[in-house]
Amino acid sequence: MLTGENGKQVGTAAQWQTTRRPEVMRMLEQRMFGRAPALPTAVRSNISLPPADAVGGLATRRQVTLLLSDRDDGPFMDILIYLPKAATGPVPLFWGLNFEGNQAVETDPAIPLSRSRQQDARLRPDKHPQPLEKSRGAQSTRYPLEIPLRAGFGVATCCYHDIDPDFDDGFANGVHALDPAPRTGASWGSLAAWAWGMRVGLEYLLTQPEIDGGKIIAMGHSRLGKAALWAGAVEERFALVIPNESGCGGAALNKRWFGETVARINTSFPHWFCGNFREYNGNEAAMPWDQHWLIAAIAPRPVLIHSATEDLWADPKGEFLAGVHAGPVYALFGAKGLETTEMPPPGQAVGDRVGYFLRPGKHDVTAADWESYVAFANKQLLTGKP
Repeated sequence: MLTGENGKQVGTAAQWQTTRRPEVMRMLEQRMFGRAPALPTAVRSNISLPPADAVGGLATRRQVTLLLSDRDDGPFMDILIYLPKAATGPVPLFWGLNFEGNQAVETDPAIPLSRSRQQDARLRPDKHPQPLEKSRGAQSTRYPLEIPLRAGFGVATCCYHDIDPDFDDGFANGVHALDPAPRTGASWGSLAAWAWGMRVGLEYLLTQPEIDGGKIIAMGHSRLGKAALWAGAVEERFALVIPNESGCGGAALNKRWFGETVARINTSFPHWFCGNFREYNGNEAAMPWDQHWLIAAIAPRPVLIHSATEDLWADPKGEFLAGVHAGPVYALFGAKGLETTEMPPPGQAVGDRVGYFLRPGKHDVTAADWESYVAFANKQLLTGKP
């Protein structure tokens, strides 16, 4: 990782930033995620849900719609935003994508049903036998909003289907339809599109005076943890990155060949990565990189890797080891990484600028995860202490 394409060893932070990191990013872009276009320059916004009290009076909640093209019926993002009502100034904020639509985050009947999920149901009715209304509040356990709000953090979220539908549609829908470039083996897949959308959302959040633009956290669970990692690597304005149980293609080492493999993920989800990534199906040993390079590309900004004991498909040990092996790059900046090669017991946080937390249980997001997120963010962005 620290040996450049010219064969020379990288020994300083400046050499990493100016020479080796661009090489790493180019490889990850061309061989794994694909090349996304530039961010749109004329995004329009409108308030689609006016501000109101929420979460038992702890928050002010609103929803904004971003129009990503000059067409009113083109791709859009509906971003649901919760800000702590007790705040006396700009607040740090967790920003991540959700799976089922904003209405699934909380039982609040005022939150509109996800338009992209409704479109998906029309395109694939066999995958959506239940009315979307039944999903209202269905993922609220993944969003225990009281925890970040009481700690002084805001939360923003958007359904990932707003950006790109999560099925192999030949890239005909979502933001891929805005890209006129002919597709090649290095063209962007859905993960790069979701990361691109996170960056578009960041652009809007940075304009909001109630939000501290220097303390916006990119986060995501499972496939959206992969997207958050890539967004955090590409976009250096994210202050902190939290991949939760991101597994293969995320924080887990591919060359351990444990749990989900490159061949399995590319077969099950052929739209996630760029076409070039399929060259490593069953051929992980030929990869000139591994996932610790992706984590290292975020240095010196902090990264918190989360795993779960029963989530063997995501390979908790492989996620931990990727954090370990990213350490030498953080050291170039005088920053501490995990500071251990021994995987910690469940419930015990370890690390400094690279953190790791293993939660007992299954593939999910729980209150225990959020308690860990807040503690790490407090230490890294606010107080210097958990």
